[in-house]
Amino acid sequence: MPSLCNQGMLEKMKILGIESSCDECAAAVVEDGTWVLSNVVATQIPFHALYKGVVPEIASRKHTEWIYGVVQEALLKAGLEPAGLDGVAVTAHPGLLGSLLVGLSFAKAFAWAQNIPFIAVDHMLAHLYASQLSESPAAPTVPAEYPFLGLLVSGGHSIICRVDDFDAVTVLGTTIDDAVGEAFDKVSNHYGFGYPGGVAIDKLAQTGDPLAFKFPLPNLYKGEHRYDLSYSGLKTAVINQLEQFRKKPVSEVSLGDIAASFQKTAVDILLRSLFRAVEDTGLRTIVGGGGVAANSYLRRLLGERQDLHCIFPSLALCGDNGAMIAGLGYRYLIRGERSPLTIRASARVKAFKRSYP
Repeated sequence: MPSLCNQGMLEKMKILGIESSCDECAAAVVEDGTWVLSNVVATQIPFHALYKGVVPEIASRKHTEWIYGVVQEALLKAGLEPAGLDGVAVTAHPGLLGSLLVGLSFAKAFAWAQNIPFIAVDHMLAHLYASQLSESPAAPTVPAEYPFLGLLVSGGHSIICRVDDFDAVTVLGTTIDDAVGEAFDKVSNHYGFGYPGGVAIDKLAQTGDPLAFKFPLPNLYKGEHRYDLSYSGLKTAVINQLEQFRKKPVSEVSLGDIAASFQKTAVDILLRSLFRAVEDTGLRTIVGGGGVAANSYLRRLLGERQDLHCIFPSLALCGDNGAMIAGLGYRYLIRGERSPLTIRASARVKAFKRSYP
């Protein structure tokens, strides 16, 4: 098996990253853990839009149909043959189990056939790493210095954490029920705003009044929940109790007002807990990641805080992608770590969600 310890390989090490944790079939090649040579994402949105949510069985079948072609395209765009790769990284957890198994099985077989190092990584840690990637040599990124606070927000997870290294993460707060992305999808589905919900609401909210409705914030006061998040109450208020929170005459209310007011409250819930963590830890650098990190309102509010240094990936790297997997995998591989070909996929990571006492 090729060694990663000689200086030549460390200088120009190319890693294939494979991501199939949900409904995006993705592959990318990243050089030296930083430079994105290719980034191919085959979206399944048209196949799930009819059901207004991801159907696990459809997702795993589409991954099976597409993954060979997606990897082939990633290699072609990077100008590489399989023999030009120095390692393979793949998502092993968390995610939809059937979808994860497709990517994990393909990556194992690819690494074995090419006799190159193989590493399985955590999907959420990869989202956190995405901001360190550069998509153009003309615009290199400047990675955040450790330690910093991480804000990981996606369809399945909402996490506030302290980050001391690329794989040294302490979860401070997380969701006790719905994740923020789930709330966006469910509200959008109820009102017919569109699918995916996050993108549809972000766009529609720009036409509305965020003060048209004053929705309640969750009151987490039991146990150690200072940084935790909850979205089930907001979801219920918007869907089932809308009139209780209306501040404008009914004749003046638009769908844009509902979207804008919901989005404001959803982001306020996130930032209330995040700013508590800033206050308590003294850390002034915040790194975002995950699909909801693309939300324009969230980015704008954090950008307005002159006392904080806020870093987000590009919009292309907020959603699920193979580049973040390859970048994170590189860090493990140059440290000499490998995953056995017997490693299994896991749908959940226990620390990423908690219950309310």
